Amino acid sequence: MAGYRAERGVAPDSRIETYAAVRLRIDTPRWRGVPFYLRSGKRLQCKKTEIAVTFKHVARSIFAPLAATDLTPNILVFNVQPDEGVALMIQAKKPGPKMCLCDLNLDMSYREAFQADPPESYERLLLDCMLGDQMLFIREDVVELSWALFTPVLQAWAARNARTLYPYSAGSWGPVAADALLKRDGREWRDLCNWCHNHKLHQRPQ
Repeated sequence: MAGYRAERGVAPDSRIETYAAVRLRIDTPRWRGVPFYLRSGKRLQCKKTEIAVTFKHVARSIFAPLAATDLTPNILVFNVQPDEGVALMIQAKKPGPKMCLCDLNLDMSYREAFQADPPESYERLLLDCMLGDQMLFIREDVVELSWALFTPVLQAWAARNARTLYPYSAGSWGPVAADALLKRDGREWRDLCNWCHNHKLHQRPQ
């Protein structure tokens, strides 16, 4: 697949950003110390939107001889698109006399559960507009807060004459610098495409 600079009508030396990865924190008693990692980009391996909540590692293991570091943390995944659903990944003991744990995935797909395709995002948006239903719309103060968060970043980025861009290949998961962002915290990005393939989230009922 062609990269952004290879598109027709795009300058081969274009400085337009097509990828962003950030680490955010919320300074409130509820979320203090919890990092939020966000990434978005064009021409990645697959088109998918999800929210993954990774739980903390356990302080100690009750499953001897496994250590706490041997246990995979539970992950709660909200699949936003293209396959709406919820998945919970937990540790489970394999049947048998030995203490052997494995990853167990509890999946719920809206398409499979209700045997119907949910409406597209804009279909639902336009319908709510016609019905005057504002329940799912973002409030004005939330929009203003979002701009208050990102406007200083955009202004500082635009003011820099020698902006550093981190190139990445089309069909990849983004620049290496994005991986380094998480490695500094001892974490790594989720491989969304392999996870989708393993859990058959892209398979629709015939």
